[in-house]
This record gives sequence, structure tokens and C-alpha cells, in this order.
Amino acid sequence: MEIKITSTKENPLLRRKEVTFAIDHGPAGKTPSRLEVRKALASEAKTSTELVFVRKIETKTGTSTALGFANVYESTEQARLVEPEYVEQRNNHKA
Repeated sequence: MEIKITSTKENPLLRRKEVTFAIDHGPAGKTPSRLEVRKALASEAKTSTELVFVRKIETKTGTSTALGFANVYESTEQARLVEPEYVEQRNNHKA
């Protein structure tokens, strides 16, 4: 799995970075899990995994490329204030 951040937008009001990314998961690979993507984005953004919340991952039909969107917060308290509960549950699911 190879991840590349395609754009980053600072959102000072919500104290977060809004990140768009592309993942190349190989011809025989499957779409990576949110946990794998969170870890890869955290290492790419040089931050903790707990501060990264993946909102969307979508594999383009017939390709081995997935596009997605994530929010990277300054603190876990700020993330809890802003992110809906269902997004937190999706990103903390251990399946």
C-alpha cells in the first residue's frame, strides 16, 4: 500500500487540517481498512493515529487506486467536539 497526500487545507476555526489522499493498493490488493489508512496518514503527517479521522475511502472501479478524505486534528478533545459520533466509531472499530 502506497499513500500520497494530494492536498491539505488548514481550517483554523475547527483547529484541523483537511486532507485529500490517494492510495495505490496494488493490482491484487483490496481496499485497505480505515485503521491501515489512519496509521499511514499519521506517519505521513507526522502526528498521532488518534488525531486522524478518515471520512471517506472510495476505490475507483477497475483500478487499484482509492481516493479519500480525512481530518487531522490538533488535539483529541477538539476532535471529540467536532467529529460526529458515527465517524469516531468507524475510525475506532477494530475489525
